Amino acid sequence: MYITQEVLHQLEQKYGVPRIFRTACTMSQKEFELLKWSMRNGRAHDVTLFIFKGAQIAVIRKPSYPPGLYRPPSGGIERGEDFETGAQREAYEETGLEIQLQKYLLKAYVDFSFEGEVVSWTSHVFTAQAIGGHLQPVDTKEIAGARWATLNELKTNLWTGLQNSKSAGLRYRAELQAISCNTMEER
Repeated sequence: MYITQEVLHQLEQKYGVPRIFRTACTMSQKEFELLKWSMRNGRAHDVTLFIFKGAQIAVIRKPSYPPGLYRPPSGGIERGEDFETGAQREAYEETGLEIQLQKYLLKAYVDFSFEGEVVSWTSHVFTAQAIGGHLQPVDTKEIAGARWATLNELKTNLWTGLQNSKSAGLRYRAELQAISCNTMEER
């Protein structure tokens, strides 16, 4: 992983110390191979963004998702890229929104596995404020749609869709979403 402890310390100084969460997830061979492909350049993380505009939260849908299935956007920081710049880039690519990070909400450590092989991954979850742009995906190859949702939707029907998915990765996203929503309500 090329996001160093120094970078994480600086993020914690600026955006707060996140809640720590640990879990494990058994994947299908296809999902596990896709995950390992995404790690080909040393990446072992994602930044997940709860982007607010008032009480609304931006959610995205990928082309492979079942109809109606949306979740908060996420993506990887590029090697050598400033973390905040990378988070802003990912937000723009997936939602068309310009953002300002607000709070480092959650650091989730997950061990993904398939038939005894395990890879470790970290999800860095932030809240952010939309400060410009229009909710419309820029990277339309990766993102099929975006819309606004409420926190209640994230905790109910959008969570249920992820949780009931056949995809272990989407079930992990449901777990991450639930912990994040609970953490936001506690703070």
